[in-house]
Amino acid sequence: MAKVTVPKVSARKASRGDDALVMITAYDAPGARAASDAGIDMILVGDSVAMVVLGYDDTLQVTVDDMAHHTRAVARAKPDCLIVGDLPWMAYHVSVEETVRNAATLIRAGAQCVKLEGGRKRLAMIEALLDAEIPVMGHIGLTPQSVHAMGGFKVQGRQAEAGMELIEDAKMLQHAGCFAIVLEGIPVKVAKAITDAIDIPTIGIGAGPHCDGQVLVYHDVLGIEDRFVPKFVRRYGDVKSQTIDALSRYAADVRSGEFPNDDESYHLTDEQSEAFGLYGSDG
Repeated sequence: MAKVTVPKVSARKASRGDDALVMITAYDAPGARAASDAGIDMILVGDSVAMVVLGYDDTLQVTVDDMAHHTRAVARAKPDCLIVGDLPWMAYHVSVEETVRNAATLIRAGAQCVKLEGGRKRLAMIEALLDAEIPVMGHIGLTPQSVHAMGGFKVQGRQAEAGMELIEDAKMLQHAGCFAIVLEGIPVKVAKAITDAIDIPTIGIGAGPHCDGQVLVYHDVLGIEDRFVPKFVRRYGDVKSQTIDALSRYAADVRSGEFPNDDESYHLTDEQSEAFGLYGSDG
């Protein structure tokens, strides 16, 4: 697969007949290699790492340094996918200068663009990032960094006024220069209206089938994470149960003495054994 770039993504609109865009989260080199080998278009080094890898209850605990650490791990795999660095909570809320500085940290770590949450209130930050030649992916609807303000992880845009505001937010993000927008936790009809109203691609997660692409969390797709499975998740693997089975068999073999066997061990030659004053088989 040829390297995926921001211009290539920005030009793709499934609603106009192009191939749908595929994005997956990944937080390390093995995940990035697997995504690239599978032909995934984009890797989001998401702040969801807080919940699915680091064990937090929400995404608010990770820092820019955390995100840079995981972005470097993904970038070292040199995937053909476009690497999207997720700006975490409070990385783009204080000032324009701090926003650009934090985004630059992720770009230096290996991201080719950044993602940030929010609509019209983020326009100044987006424009400053673009002035610094840093491409920006938007994110509206259910924005997990606003979990407390929203009163939980709740679907957004159910009411007509709220739905219209999301459409306007998407138009503003496009006008500001975003090359794509994630739509999360939005009713199908509202997501379709947004997708039809803008020329840049929409990437859905819990936003129905009419977006220009889809994104899911790596650990959800593979069945690694099963403590909570959102309605919009489809599992394509059962890695957790396979992992538990493999580890259980390993533990049983160690306890029974079946592991390691002779072929899995290193041995001395007869000469080496004599030099050590050791005699007889070491098997």
